[in-house]
Amino acid sequence: MNPEVLELLRKNNQPRPWAELKPTMSPFKVNEINQEPVYEFFYTLTDSLTINPHAIGLSVQPVKSYIPFHIHNYVELTIPLLGECTVVTNKEKIHVKQNNIIIIGNHTTHKVEPIDTGSIVVNMSLKESAFTLNDFNFIQQSVPNQSISNLLFSLLSNENLGENAYTLFQTAHSQQIINTLYDIIFEYYHPDIQSNQIIRLEILTLFSRFIRVASKTNINIKVNKKNSGNSVLSMLLYIEQNYAHITLEKMGQHFGFNPNYLSNYLKKQTGMSFIQLVHLQRINVAAEYLTYTKAPIEQISLKVGYENPSYFYKVFKKILHVSPTEYRITNQLI
Repeated sequence: MNPEVLELLRKNNQPRPWAELKPTMSPFKVNEINQEPVYEFFYTLTDSLTINPHAIGLSVQPVKSYIPFHIHNYVELTIPLLGECTVVTNKEKIHVKQNNIIIIGNHTTHKVEPIDTGSIVVNMSLKESAFTLNDFNFIQQSVPNQSISNLLFSLLSNENLGENAYTLFQTAHSQQIINTLYDIIFEYYHPDIQSNQIIRLEILTLFSRFIRVASKTNINIKVNKKNSGNSVLSMLLYIEQNYAHITLEKMGQHFGFNPNYLSNYLKKQTGMSFIQLVHLQRINVAAEYLTYTKAPIEQISLKVGYENPSYFYKVFKKILHVSPTEYRITNQLI
């Protein structure tokens, strides 16, 4: 428990009438729950009700305040640092105890019942751009409890998993998790050089600690999901990891898809064909080699998967609009 952080949050969690917020929100008229409208909260607000443009946002839940049913186009973590809270979906109520964390999936209808004056509940928003493919790979890498890491991956990749997509993490009052949470909050409210990067890395550390605790305890997991193992992000990760020797046939076999179906799926989901995605990954890696090494261009060409250097030059210039030689002259850092 960090008294300084709690005092800071308490200054920002005073009651706030819904009438003050309602004009900034538009009803999501397709659905109603028990004749209550479901609102679209499609941008994040700071504690002072200004729009937060950043990929990661943090705010404190106002006490004794009504918040209606709503959906986000981002992922939200709700964390009671003091006291407790109750999250209501269209099907059930989830009681979240102190220091436990609930991750609400993209487009999951929910609301938080009014909290009492002694409670401090923090909401953390994670937009689609909050993490890179490498970050997702970090989350999904082999761990003792692979199902937990896959579940985090599905939620955090901002897939639209449908109604009632959430995960409740019972942290067992892990001091390491609590300390990491307080570090994130302190950094957010005291921004300085590299704060955004530190916050992102601290959140990844937080997820790793979730996985560790979950592997040792029985955690309450509930999520209705589509076939997240075959998500487009999983496929992009596969391309990122196997770009040098990848084939459509091998990738189709890996995901259990007919190659033609896989090709059409990638085109529909990304707007790019399989070979365009492979070329893009190869050229991005080649650009890093050109920037950070003095390796011969022909060697880089072979390294990223092109046996014919002339073809490599052609593809590189088509994507980056300069030749590899010109790119190296302009961007090399060594």
